[in-house]
Amino acid sequence: MLPPSWEHQPTPATAPDPLTPTRDITHAHFQAGETVIVLKGVVGGELWGDVMRIVAPSWHTPTDEDGWRLRDATGGTQSYVTAHPRYLVHLSRRRCPDCLIYLRAMEGTLLARFADRDELIDCGWYTTTALGQLVHTADIRGGR
Repeated sequence: MLPPSWEHQPTPATAPDPLTPTRDITHAHFQAGETVIVLKGVVGGELWGDVMRIVAPSWHTPTDEDGWRLRDATGGTQSYVTAHPRYLVHLSRRRCPDCLIYLRAMEGTLLARFADRDELIDCGWYTTTALGQLVHTADIRGGR
């Protein structure tokens, strides 16, 4: 589930994400210091995404709800982003049932669809706004 080497460029793919937009996870589900992953696609028969550490509460402008400021230790074009809790899955000290259920459901949705492909596949669900807000395609609103 950890991101593969950054030497490989992802193959864009359109795959529906029926789970994340309706996921019911509150801000209180996470705490500063925890390690999380934002699932973005599939590689070699496993889910992959961006691993980040939760830093502090932060308003998530695209959804007008409480979110979390995240730090990507690998840096990249943006070391800090703000994300809605429904985008996050626990990787650190507590592998909670809610995150495991979501993780298994995402595996069931994606792995069969891309079982015949080994390359890094980015499903294209997320973008980062000019304000450093990670936003799911289902949460994009006009002018935001």
